[in-house]
Amino acid sequence: MQRPSWDQYFMDITRLVATRSTCLRRQVGAILVKDRNILATGYNGVPSGISHCDVVGCLRERLKVPSGERHELCRGLHAEQNAIIQAARHGVNIDGATLYCTTMPCIICTKMLINAGISTIVYAEGYADDLAREMLAETGITVSHFIPGNLEQIA
Repeated sequence: MQRPSWDQYFMDITRLVATRSTCLRRQVGAILVKDRNILATGYNGVPSGISHCDVVGCLRERLKVPSGERHELCRGLHAEQNAIIQAARHGVNIDGATLYCTTMPCIICTKMLINAGISTIVYAEGYADDLAREMLAETGITVSHFIPGNLEQIA
């Protein structure tokens, strides 16, 4: 039996984390890793104690908001945001950590990840947010598209 690479291992866990999401449009998972240790996890969903979208419906669907636009018109937080929040709640230093995410971060999450000191982003699926890509290109953050058996580094 062949052991998975570290990237495969962490991406598999990230996909499992995404299964906790109650978002009706897209299930996203994120984990923050440093020195091959998982520091925090997050998935997209509403704040604690708030009715989930699978119960009350999707505001973005009702308003016909396209993916990648008007992020403020959503009851939920993104997986990356929840991972950062969980680390903060538990006093975990994420400076220099790697983010594994099932989806490329949006511009809002990108700005948070930059200021949180994330050094590397590894994502599985793309996301239509050119500004996020432009801003990441200005940073020293390594961005890699994970393809099973291959890791493509994006400039």
